[in-house]
Amino acid sequence: MGKNELFTRFEGNPIITVQDLPYQANAVFNPAAVRIGEETLLLMRVEDRRGLSHLTVARSKDGITDWHIDAVPTMAPQAVSHPEELWGIEDPRITYLEPILTWAVVYTSYSKGGPLVSMALTDDFKHFERKGSILPPEDKDAAFFPVQFGRRWAMIHRPYSSGEGTGSHIWISFSPDMQHWGDHQILIPARKGGWWDANKVGLCPPPLRTDKGWLIMYHGVQDNASGSIYRLGLALADLEDPTILLARSDEWVFAPQMPYEMVGNVDKVVFPCGWILDGESVRIYYGCADTCIGCATASLTELFDWLETHNMTAKQSLGLE
Repeated sequence: MGKNELFTRFEGNPIITVQDLPYQANAVFNPAAVRIGEETLLLMRVEDRRGLSHLTVARSKDGITDWHIDAVPTMAPQAVSHPEELWGIEDPRITYLEPILTWAVVYTSYSKGGPLVSMALTDDFKHFERKGSILPPEDKDAAFFPVQFGRRWAMIHRPYSSGEGTGSHIWISFSPDMQHWGDHQILIPARKGGWWDANKVGLCPPPLRTDKGWLIMYHGVQDNASGSIYRLGLALADLEDPTILLARSDEWVFAPQMPYEMVGNVDKVVFPCGWILDGESVRIYYGCADTCIGCATASLTELFDWLETHNMTAKQSLGLE
């Protein structure tokens, strides 16, 4: 552990492993997270022994221990009615859509044409109204904002670009009906060169509403001689106009360090798809090396203080970088 780490890992990490599942699988990771009443609910990605993924719910009173996990997959791929789910469904993000009083689950469907963004609505996390694909391949790492902007929904997502020198950036798009999307623009560009988040970035949990703006946690992928490293950074978007980026961290804020984060099905990965704000405490739930699930907490005030100090956007505007 480094000095002055902002996030404190739960001492009992990992909190959920494949051995905790009530059925046979290869791995459990990358969970979405919400608080419903007195329970924390995780919608976990589970990879079966074919290599295909589905989603399963786990519930806990304290959000750390004594998880009650559905006996069978909660949301399995439906390749007959939704051929875009042929090779599984992955990496969900959950947002409560305040104008229509329901939960939106935005997830990656793995189709013959590559990964794409799909959506389902639910009131109980038992029954899901699939809306099908809402963005074409290759696209992933998507989540809604909980409110509308000028009567339009907003979504963050990450199209993939294989073009040399172009990079894969975090985009924001808008829709009147959650099906037809436009006004596409880059929100957080991948940096170039030797940066920890050069060439490829993507959203982690859904944007978190705070008094200072929409707090965004994203992952950056750095490729080196030993492979890829997935680390996490922070950004802040304007509350009224989320296309305005107010801050972006120059350094990473969380990185793989522990053995269960360094070694697994995919080494050197921390990847949260969900976080929960409880007063001043931010709790992230993250996939560890694509193998198991960890939990870590931080102070919201300390995160903002750190982001102010490490605000790359402000430094660039002052000509310091």
